[in-house]
Amino acid sequence: MRMTTAASTGTTNKTARGDGPSPRPARVSALRRSWDKYWYAWAMVAPVAVVITVLVLYPLGYGFYQSLTNANESNVATTIGAFHRPATYDFVGLDNYWHVLSGADGDFYPRLVWTVVWTVSCVVLQVGLGMALAVLLNREMRLRGFYRAMLILPWAVPSFIGVFAWRLMLNSQYGVFNEIITAFGLPAQNWLGTPLAQKVAVIMVNVWIGIPFNMVALLGGLQSIPKELYEAAEMDGASPWQRFVNVTLPGLKPVSNTVILLGCIWTFNMFNVIYLLLGNNTTGDTDILVTFAFHKAFNGISDYAGAATYGIIILALLLAFSTFYRRNTLKSEQA
Repeated sequence: MRMTTAASTGTTNKTARGDGPSPRPARVSALRRSWDKYWYAWAMVAPVAVVITVLVLYPLGYGFYQSLTNANESNVATTIGAFHRPATYDFVGLDNYWHVLSGADGDFYPRLVWTVVWTVSCVVLQVGLGMALAVLLNREMRLRGFYRAMLILPWAVPSFIGVFAWRLMLNSQYGVFNEIITAFGLPAQNWLGTPLAQKVAVIMVNVWIGIPFNMVALLGGLQSIPKELYEAAEMDGASPWQRFVNVTLPGLKPVSNTVILLGCIWTFNMFNVIYLLLGNNTTGDTDILVTFAFHKAFNGISDYAGAATYGIIILALLLAFSTFYRRNTLKSEQA
């Protein structure tokens, strides 16, 4: 008994002094047990983690680093044949962010205002027209499958093909729009010749591209609403408009909230429509933040630090909007 007590006392003293067994082997054994039990899950996740790291996290981190420098085409490292010029750019901290957000460059806030107008206009039209088409296609009608296929077609066609098709139709010399109006004796129009016409054109093309996704998503939401709710509302004497407001819209809220959020994020960063439709035939008034950042990086003397700064600011704006939007929608759904 004395020896057992002494051994216990010695073990207790060692543990109190920190001389006992370390918790590290326990953690290692826990990791080993996790690997032995979930090795298949780790093996499936590993390629995705590698791809995300290489294609997303590394460029994002490097872009953030460049936004803290004054890197441009004249001071970055360059290798031409046997000639190698080392990088000479300097670390400037948050000067680029202050230069942009203080309005010193004179470009950020006008581009931000137009980007917000562009995003709101496109999302409102896409969701509104998509909901109208979804309501129509949710009813019993002849050739409903054909109509669905035709309305989904703009979504199935690659966006750059659709944009080039619209660019040809809006051409001032050979476009089909001018052929139609001149056939009625009206003068030909320069559809992409003024800043206002360019803004209307890019909104119109982007709405045409985005309607099918909204229609399909909202149609799925409509089909998930129980028909008993409509029958009960009809028995209570509700008009079609009252059934739409009090049954359809609340039933679509989970789907419509997600559709609006995705639409805002996609439209805010919709580079291909503006760039492919207008190309260099623009005064810059139709440039949203992402296209303006592209021009800073690849036109003239490339301003890599300025373009990276715009990219990080765009990311921060979208993260802030997404967080605010999701919190408000969760509160409304819980209420």
